Amino acid sequence: MKKLQLQQLSKTYANGVKALDNVSIDIDSGMFGLLGPNGAGKSTLMRTIATLQDPDQGSITFGEYNPLTHPTEFRKVLGYLPQEFGVYPRISAEQLLDHLAALKGITNKGERKELVHYLLHKVNLFDKRNKNVKGFSGGMKQRVGIAQALIGNPKVLIVDEPTAGLDPGERNRFYDLISDVGEDVVVILSTHIVDDVRELCTRMAVMNHGRIVFQGTPNEGISALKGKVFEKQINRNELEEYRTNFNVISNRLIGGKPVIHILGEKPDNSFKAIDPSLEDVFFSKLQEQH
Repeated sequence: MKKLQLQQLSKTYANGVKALDNVSIDIDSGMFGLLGPNGAGKSTLMRTIATLQDPDQGSITFGEYNPLTHPTEFRKVLGYLPQEFGVYPRISAEQLLDHLAALKGITNKGERKELVHYLLHKVNLFDKRNKNVKGFSGGMKQRVGIAQALIGNPKVLIVDEPTAGLDPGERNRFYDLISDVGEDVVVILSTHIVDDVRELCTRMAVMNHGRIVFQGTPNEGISALKGKVFEKQINRNELEEYRTNFNVISNRLIGGKPVIHILGEKPDNSFKAIDPSLEDVFFSKLQEQH
């Protein structure tokens, strides 16, 4: 089974921003989560893998395919759902998918119709096939996006920030849909939402400032923090003081009062030991770079 191998990818934009800083990852088939805050370089990495831009240096291989030197060949086995999936204004879901299938080289009209109907059923939009995509909700547009990404049975599927802006019901429908993609496909899910990775991914990486700061399984990340994360509810006006004195990795409001998580030794009995979560892994890895 092929794996996608990224070796020492770097990219600096004209404005001096280093979007990729020596990125190396091996990605096996199955669901791989790329987790990072907005601006971490995730979309640059996704566009680079999707052959939409070249890195300044580094290499990408997928079995016999080399996306950087022979992008056209690689695109035949690639499905891509970008962060902003644009749609034509006055075109139905069926017409849009038919058009995209033709662009992907499916020239037989009957075969194309059969495929489009299959995909519309798969993403539960068959009864809306004649409606204009422009009028669809965010979740429905994402489902059309997934359908177009699945045209041609891709071996590598990239989905970039797919659940941003979806309500909880639409997000769950997306999870069901994407988890149904074959196990022999490399699926890269790029997101800043920890739940996406927790729900779907067997392997993951955390990216920040263009660098990979963690890679492994979610459980490996969580196990490394066992016995090191402590929680306390404090007053709002105490937050800066705690940040100064302790390694505060996160804070959130519960009932209007901040609850902080700190990483390290237990300071005193006012702190409670907790089982670490994937959020703690994420925030602790981001902290390490500061």
